[in-house]
Amino acid sequence: MVQKTLKIIHAGALQHVMEKCQEYFSQYNQGLRIEMEGVGSREGAKRLLSGEKFDIVALADQALFTELLVPNLIKNYFVFATDQIVIGCHHTSIENKEITSENWVDVLLKPQVNFARSDHRLDPCGYRTLMVWQLAERFYNRAGLYSTMEAACIPYTIYPKSLDLSRALLKGKVDYAFLYSSEVIQLGLPYIVLPPKINLSNPAYAKFYDQASVSLESKIPGTNIIIHGSPIEFAIGIAKDSSQPDISQSFVDFLTGQEGSSILEECGLIPC
Repeated sequence: MVQKTLKIIHAGALQHVMEKCQEYFSQYNQGLRIEMEGVGSREGAKRLLSGEKFDIVALADQALFTELLVPNLIKNYFVFATDQIVIGCHHTSIENKEITSENWVDVLLKPQVNFARSDHRLDPCGYRTLMVWQLAERFYNRAGLYSTMEAACIPYTIYPKSLDLSRALLKGKVDYAFLYSSEVIQLGLPYIVLPPKINLSNPAYAKFYDQASVSLESKIPGTNIIIHGSPIEFAIGIAKDSSQPDISQSFVDFLTGQEGSSILEECGLIPC
């Protein structure tokens, strides 16, 4: 009997979620082989565009589906969870006893403190961090703050995706990291919650978020697209040429169902 294989490419931030889903889903699908790969979401979408084959795509930004994948590669997608950008730290972080939701800018910009973000070209957490800084400049009325933060930040190329950055934070390689709250919760590390008007969590502030924007390479090499700030939404879709469409649909149903919602909540995400 030929063993069936389900291939999933997903946002690195969903690593823990997907591992738990795999564990539970496999109990109901004996003999099914599940291959998963965690990447920066923008990188993952572009890998499908380059011809790589996957059955399921789960990304940290639903906008990537409409921009790059629908309708040619994926027919439909479903938003299944939300999150927020926070500042993660650890017990050895410099100024960790002093930093708060009010003074975080001044603490991060101290010469002895180092902080990092992921690569905006590959990872939504990276370009969302840039948006948070732009919004913070407006929110705190501090002209030039965005450029100052960008200049002070550890080079983004060191940490391609938020999963890499979260691991570096856990090992104490950085004092502070801009991450999804779910990632920091999974690590069991403390974090600073940013004001809702800048952390990209609240649909009520969608118009304010929209004022932030980042230029990124589009699906046409050599051309760029402007991405605007919006509430964070994770989404999942099934490839139109999936070799396992029925099993893929069962997995999506599982993730978006009651058991999947319990896993999402356990991992610090807010199910939709």
